[in-house]
Amino acid sequence: MNGSEAVNRGTRAASRGGTLREVAGRSGLVAHGVLYALIGVLAVRVAFGGGDKEADRQGALQELADKPLGSVLIWAVGIGLVCMALWRLSEAVFGAAGPEGDKPTKRLAAAARCVFYVVVAFSVFAFAAGSGGNSGDEQSRDMTSKALGIPAGQWLVGAVGLGIVVAGVVIGVQAARRDFREHLTMSGASPASRKVVDFLGVTGGLARGAVFAAAGGFVLYAAVRYDPGQAKGLDDTLRSFSLTPAGPWLLVAVAVGLALYGAFDWAMARWREV
Repeated sequence: MNGSEAVNRGTRAASRGGTLREVAGRSGLVAHGVLYALIGVLAVRVAFGGGDKEADRQGALQELADKPLGSVLIWAVGIGLVCMALWRLSEAVFGAAGPEGDKPTKRLAAAARCVFYVVVAFSVFAFAAGSGGNSGDEQSRDMTSKALGIPAGQWLVGAVGLGIVVAGVVIGVQAARRDFREHLTMSGASPASRKVVDFLGVTGGLARGAVFAAAGGFVLYAAVRYDPGQAKGLDDTLRSFSLTPAGPWLLVAVAVGLALYGAFDWAMARWREV
């Protein structure tokens, strides 16, 4: 094999690798968006006193299960999340697309996201197989209880809670600053499409950041009180917004924001550089 043939084969291999990474990333974003959109819809129902499902991942999967071909849809979401994990793994190994994608901090963050999506995908497949387990709220309290029972557990739980609060603030700030634009390739998109994506990214990101910050706050409070019952999963965290002076309307605002974040994921699946 001469030099030009080797170069051509290398180019084709790189092209195939790029295509697989793109398919994985875009499929993962679509699946991720489905879960957020459904959670947002369920939370709106909760705000108006309707619905018999919890506004969390389990509730979203149950909502899918009640639809025609529901089991097929759930397996499709699980496969999409596996794709999401593989995409993040590729970013950890080869670097992410976009500015400074090779930075060690970005590689480490991608590796952490890969682990997270592996866990989420596993939970989706467990649900599809008929062993969904406890609700998100129960899982949060159980994990907090176990963590508080180990040496220095109170400090560990407090650190985790604080970390989630900080993550929520960062998510909200990045959304408000429209940092997501640096990952988009919208050179051929219309001005109207750009405005819609900006609206989805800012509104959805602020809602998502608020939920993270609130959930982390409850974990931190559980550590301070040494009471695992104070920790809340996604459903209880969302319901807590309706207990504020703004009443259920704050929950409605956050719920709509989460649904819009699902739509933003779909926009990212179309225009994000992966």
